[in-house]
Amino acid sequence: MTIALNVTHSFLGQPWRWRGGGADARNPGYRPDDLVTQLLLARGCPREGVEAHRNPTIRHFMPDPSLFRDMDAAADRLADAVQRSEDVRIFGDYDVDGATSAALLIRLLRDIGLTARPYIPDRLMEGYGPSGEALVRLAGEGATLIVTVDCGAQAFEALAMAKRAGVDVVVIDHHKCATDLPQALALVNPNRLDEVPEAAAHGHLAAVGVAFLLGAALIRTLRARGWFAARPEPALMELLDIVALGTVADVAQLKGLNRAFVAQGLKVMAKRRNIGLAALIDASRLSRAPLCHDLGFALGPRINAGGRVGKADLGVRLLTTGDPAEAARIAEELDRLNEERRAIEATVQEQAEELLERQGNRAVAIVAREGWHPGVIGIVAGRIKEKVGRPAIVVALDEQGIGKGSGRSVSGVDLGAAVLAAKDSGLLVAGGGHAMAAGLTIAADKMDALADFLDDRLAGAVARARDGRALLLDAVLAPGGVNPDFVSAIEAGGPYGAGWPAPLVAAGPMRVVKADVVGNGHLRAVMAGDDGRSIKTIAFRQAESALGQAILAAPRDRRLWVAGRAKIDDWGARPAAELHLEDAAWAD
Repeated sequence: MTIALNVTHSFLGQPWRWRGGGADARNPGYRPDDLVTQLLLARGCPREGVEAHRNPTIRHFMPDPSLFRDMDAAADRLADAVQRSEDVRIFGDYDVDGATSAALLIRLLRDIGLTARPYIPDRLMEGYGPSGEALVRLAGEGATLIVTVDCGAQAFEALAMAKRAGVDVVVIDHHKCATDLPQALALVNPNRLDEVPEAAAHGHLAAVGVAFLLGAALIRTLRARGWFAARPEPALMELLDIVALGTVADVAQLKGLNRAFVAQGLKVMAKRRNIGLAALIDASRLSRAPLCHDLGFALGPRINAGGRVGKADLGVRLLTTGDPAEAARIAEELDRLNEERRAIEATVQEQAEELLERQGNRAVAIVAREGWHPGVIGIVAGRIKEKVGRPAIVVALDEQGIGKGSGRSVSGVDLGAAVLAAKDSGLLVAGGGHAMAAGLTIAADKMDALADFLDDRLAGAVARARDGRALLLDAVLAPGGVNPDFVSAIEAGGPYGAGWPAPLVAAGPMRVVKADVVGNGHLRAVMAGDDGRSIKTIAFRQAESALGQAILAAPRDRRLWVAGRAKIDDWGARPAAELHLEDAAWAD
């Protein structure tokens, strides 16, 4: 990748490079369609697949569910339960992916003719994943089939207890698996080590995506058995709004089938047929149909707030209710809990950053403290990761010296595999995850040993990731080119998210007209270009960074390039465009 705009050392100390060939949108001859094609190609889309990726459909990207190991066994067992009106429980994780996975299966089974009930464990009292005690208790209440979603791939002891209690368990998961698998009637997971290559290629799916495939397999199985001869088939595609929410909120890579899930799911969401989602959109104060980033930054955090600092089952209840009044009450409660979560998170982050200064230059930034709320440590780990540019793990210790930890990684560093290896080495009580995120349980006296283990295993990968750090640009514009038409044009290359990054554009050269600090450390600036046009820019949480300080102190007669994401500012009477800054550099 070639250097962009001769920037080898920006305000944030990194070079700028063209992601693809780079598009000069200052050229009057450029066409938005050409730019979108370039955006698609630069993100790994094969040239023959440009049209399919420009308008991703389920039909084009959907695999045969039977490709996946144990899928047919899972669908057969669930079909038996439907036909025999069995007591079925859906055991979901307490995050958005778990809530949406559980809600999808509950709504689908309800449309088919079976009432399944959810069980969401309490984060503080029960921890992650199915416990043997909970599964045995559900069996004692009459459950004959338990489906775990977004958990279960590492639940060896719990599933063994369930088997001894005589209850069937089907596991629907996407987290990394060990060589040995727990005792389940069926375990559907594209990240099984024994999975066939065609199925393993879908290892980027969130659990809700795997649950959708199970739904398709179940409908096909029941159709073959004649179940729908006297009743309508459920509209599985109408559940894509839930799939889109879980996929984006779980930071799953938006490639292949996930792109279709999100693109089509946003269309379903805009129809507001899910009463709970409609109430959540209103509680989030969105005055338009949600966009992809709204799922990750507005809707997802509110669903998560229930599992983090409130009642774990609020998300599932919201997504499955048919009562508008109940939906409004739950959505308002989740909104309130989200504000509470923000306050707790801010305190933990401040304390974590203080501890981080004493840790030294480890490959993985690890901080731990007694009294931290386990519900926010994953968010704080993500913030620290962004700040230090390397993987981070934040651990909340209890009074007995046992810590619950959550980690976030950087591209090119598989944190989930490293945590699983640490567990196999005896350093952890429990642990697992995927490449970009992991969870663990650890004794306080093993913290230093874990840091040493991760140093040995990941130092090389972290160094390569940091050495290869660069801001990747897709296009350069004159200031006047940052307008709503341009933003609409590049949106055609979406949806954007993990694995399919939103376009970064440079604008300039420009001079700073006005700059100040607003909100919680955000830098706001108005800049004017040589074309006589000015644009609004904002750099979130960057006021104290090298970027923020350089712009605040920039001489009014010196020109600079700015780089970021072009967004629509729809707060005014007419939509306008602004630039959300990622970096800047001198142009003179």
